[in-house]
Amino acid sequence: MNDSGAPSVPLPGDDPTGLQSFAVLLRRMNNEFNRVAHEFAQAHGLHPTDVQALVAILDAGQDGSTEPMTPGRLRRQLNLTSGAVTACIDRLERVGHIQRVRAADDRRVVHLHFAEPARGLIRDYFRPLARSTDIARGRFTPEELTVIVRFLAEMNGELALLRRD
Repeated sequence: MNDSGAPSVPLPGDDPTGLQSFAVLLRRMNNEFNRVAHEFAQAHGLHPTDVQALVAILDAGQDGSTEPMTPGRLRRQLNLTSGAVTACIDRLERVGHIQRVRAADDRRVVHLHFAEPARGLIRDYFRPLARSTDIARGRFTPEELTVIVRFLAEMNGELALLRRD
């Protein structure tokens, strides 16, 4: 039994589809993505948090929502203080990676937009990662990819539930 009184789920030993295998593989993938992101940050004089912010701004709206990225939303997503997110946005704007744009319907609201030159920089830097991703995808059938995408979406949904906004 675990702390909530529910039966504990045993961690499988040699089960390639078991919880332990998933945890190890997801951690390894996360570590590799973090390594690439840190290398990008170092190569471009950014803080690792700046790269997280760039990704969040780039991905805003890609999840089907129409909600634009704002400093408040970025603060919640990255779990930063208001001061830290302001400093991050200032750094990214100063180097030309993002733009602050006032909302047309409410000038008090600021939307964060990815600057076009930054798209090219990121596209060029991460092209090898995209190529590797495409090679890996090519090893699966469309049906398998549908299941993988569904798993990743479910995993992201569960992780979002763990976030304390």
